[in-house]
Amino acid sequence: MRIRLSTLFALISPLAVLVLAAYAQWLMAGRPPLPAYPAVTPQMMAEPHGFPTWICVTHYVNFLFLILLIRSGLQILMDHPRLYWNVHCTPGTEWVRFTPVEVPRDRLYTAKDDARYLTPWIGLPGGRHTLGLSRHWHFVSALFWVLNGTVFIALLFATDQWRRLVPTSWSIFPDAWAVWVNYITFHLPPEPDGFYFYNPLQQLAYFGVVFVLAPLSIITGPAMSPALVNRFSWYRHLPGNRQVGRSLHFLALCGYVLFTIAHVTMVAVTGFARNMNHITIGTDDGRMIGVYLFIVGMLVILGVNVGANWVSWLYPRAVQMIGGTFVNPILHLLLSRHAPCAEYLPEDISPFFWPNGKMPTSEEWKTLAANGFRDYRLKVYGLVANPVELSLEQIAAMSKKTQITLHHCIQGWSGIAEWGGLPMTELMKLVRPKPNARAVIFYSFGEGEAGGQYYDSQTMANMLYPQTLLAYEMNYQPLGDVHGAPLRLRVENQLGFKMVKWISAIEFAEDYRHVQAGMGGAQEDHVFFDSLADI
Repeated sequence: MRIRLSTLFALISPLAVLVLAAYAQWLMAGRPPLPAYPAVTPQMMAEPHGFPTWICVTHYVNFLFLILLIRSGLQILMDHPRLYWNVHCTPGTEWVRFTPVEVPRDRLYTAKDDARYLTPWIGLPGGRHTLGLSRHWHFVSALFWVLNGTVFIALLFATDQWRRLVPTSWSIFPDAWAVWVNYITFHLPPEPDGFYFYNPLQQLAYFGVVFVLAPLSIITGPAMSPALVNRFSWYRHLPGNRQVGRSLHFLALCGYVLFTIAHVTMVAVTGFARNMNHITIGTDDGRMIGVYLFIVGMLVILGVNVGANWVSWLYPRAVQMIGGTFVNPILHLLLSRHAPCAEYLPEDISPFFWPNGKMPTSEEWKTLAANGFRDYRLKVYGLVANPVELSLEQIAAMSKKTQITLHHCIQGWSGIAEWGGLPMTELMKLVRPKPNARAVIFYSFGEGEAGGQYYDSQTMANMLYPQTLLAYEMNYQPLGDVHGAPLRLRVENQLGFKMVKWISAIEFAEDYRHVQAGMGGAQEDHVFFDSLADI
């Protein structure tokens, strides 16, 4: 790992200031007095206390899905193991990279070349390039994690339990500071019985995780959705830009890991058996049953994670199908119906735009490229009233649209570029798709990761958006070979793998099941990517 010193300083300086301030107070004025905790009396039974069954259950479910989210999230991160604060993702501007490789300047080096993978002991599923499967686990886990959190919050405020979690007095801050000074100077303060009270620092930590860290994760996740930020431009400004959102999403993950380590440590130090009874069976005693249940619960979580890896490797298509069954209806409802419209200024164009995909190796494409694509013909066929074969000159003579838009790669990188080309709506006016045409399939001169012709499909709805182009121009120049010459697709509500480069032909069809494995694209067929690429 390589981290920029300025960012490292910015990340650790707040904690360093708190530690130094605590030691300064201890050395110069002594430890501050600790808050007094009221004695537990029968009258206190009327106050919110204990751990109802719903807290025990949601606490455990939260931990299960958090582990799945962290493992799959780390594997997703490693497909582009660099984090940035700028949206351009120019090599060398990352604030941290999880690869020893510096991007070479003397040869073609694609974003796919930069991808890494984790051991299955850490990543889900890990072991090799598993981005598609990792995304299925991440999205399904996120769905149930949010659902579980929603149930927890609803029950928290439907009962008096919120009063144990939500601070109701400003005095909690000086009281939490007093506890912090004692902790950090290794003077373990007397602890209240957590069945009835949390200490002030503990309460602030729980409140921060539930009401700050979790919402941050939820907000920054969709900030990486092309369908969302290219339709609602204001959303990308919530975190700052797509890469700020990606970085904050990762830092939130780090926050969960650090909190879990501190939380489990304090549970063990302050009375492991009693605390386990609190959160497993909701009783306040020192029996060992809570410890036994904790061990069983951890074994179940371990089994689920081992099973997730096992299923992913033996039945990847099933994981893909189940993931789509849960997630696609939600994506379609929330994202797929919005036409992208966000555009940028010429001064926003990225100085670097990652190349990606396997360059065509066919003799046909090489011959066309050597001749400047003057002999190129785009074949448009299938369920159309007027099949055509068009030269680049004929395509350029038709209606041209230019736009400056943000590209979102499924690997995580982004870039802004100007694109010029033929709107798909104009091509469709020429070829006149038949009423039963519901899918548009784009075939490439290039190959997929697993070999065979690269292709992908789009819905007719996506083809009707004004920003959907057959681009032959990039940054005011003819489209270069690396980035998809002679033609590439631009669909600004989709991730980059759906925007086929080096287009050889376009087919209008009822569906895409007759092509290769029938999942809608080479990446969907062979590396189990999402069939909907709105996020």
